[in-house]
Amino acid sequence: MSVSTPNVNERMCPSRLVLEHVTSRWGVLVLAALLERSYRFSELRRTIGGVSEKMLAQTLQTLERDGFVHRDAQPVIPPQVDYSLTQLGKEAAEQVWGLARWTERRLGDVVKARAAYDRAKQQ
Repeated sequence: MSVSTPNVNERMCPSRLVLEHVTSRWGVLVLAALLERSYRFSELRRTIGGVSEKMLAQTLQTLERDGFVHRDAQPVIPPQVDYSLTQLGKEAAEQVWGLARWTERRLGDVVKARAAYDRAKQQ
């Protein structure tokens, strides 16, 4: 697929879909976890609290299709599948993980802003 100069602000730009994949709640958390090391599916599910098996499978498949995640299936019984980041995935993970960590650091300010907003709206 040939893409002209991407512009995420354009309504039909394909980069919007990629942005959605890497910045979705589960996309960020999967990328962040895999930044540490490779994981098997069940390990990754335990690491990312609250993700359902279905959502994790869909997220991994989407990130694999986009070229961010490598799926390594070993032909053994029982099946053994490891997930890791590609170089592209590592770059994306570092970007979104920085945003996630910033969110953690500034959460107190957000909570205060919400409270102030809610108080002003009640008046």
